[in-house]
Amino acid sequence: MAQTLLSFICVSFTIFVISTVVESRSRARMYVDSQCKSTRYPDTCVQTLLPYVSKRGLPSPKLQAQISLATCLSKARYMKTYMIMLAKNLNKTSNSGDYQAMAECLQQINDGVKQITQSFKELQQMGKDGDENFMWHESNVQTWVSTALTDATTCVEGILGNGISDSEKATIQARILKVKQLTSNSLALFTHFTTMYRASHGINVP
Repeated sequence: MAQTLLSFICVSFTIFVISTVVESRSRARMYVDSQCKSTRYPDTCVQTLLPYVSKRGLPSPKLQAQISLATCLSKARYMKTYMIMLAKNLNKTSNSGDYQAMAECLQQINDGVKQITQSFKELQQMGKDGDENFMWHESNVQTWVSTALTDATTCVEGILGNGISDSEKATIQARILKVKQLTSNSLALFTHFTTMYRASHGINVP
């Protein structure tokens, strides 16, 4: 009898733990889904934020923007590394025109990485040095991230016809698409954060 009771308690406890974990994950997914509705690429947004929800609880709007922007920066750096490798190969195998086009594109991507890095640092400062500086920081982040996206997109589209194999073109397009999606989502999440912050602190848009 005691053994049966113990077995029942163990099974009941296991079911309770499993149901609690499932319920917690379900709440986390619902929360992330709701936060990502305003983005252009919600599936990418959910994929970006969900791991951090399970590890750190429910991230604030500011932290959501930081996570998205940090992920965007990581992918942009990864793309930069790949483009450097292609540029070296072009320098060895192609004419000077192809290499020059790639070198110019790489410079724009490098500038973009710097701008996204600046944006991330700027976002970290927001709300720490007084509400009077909030909109100045906000404008900087929006300008830098938007410019980084435009520069990278323009230069990559310009080199896809030059001395690059079809597989390399496909890789470039896939990576720039991922960066574009993350950048777009970062701006949407950033806008959500700034809108909520301004409303809660009584900051009026001029």
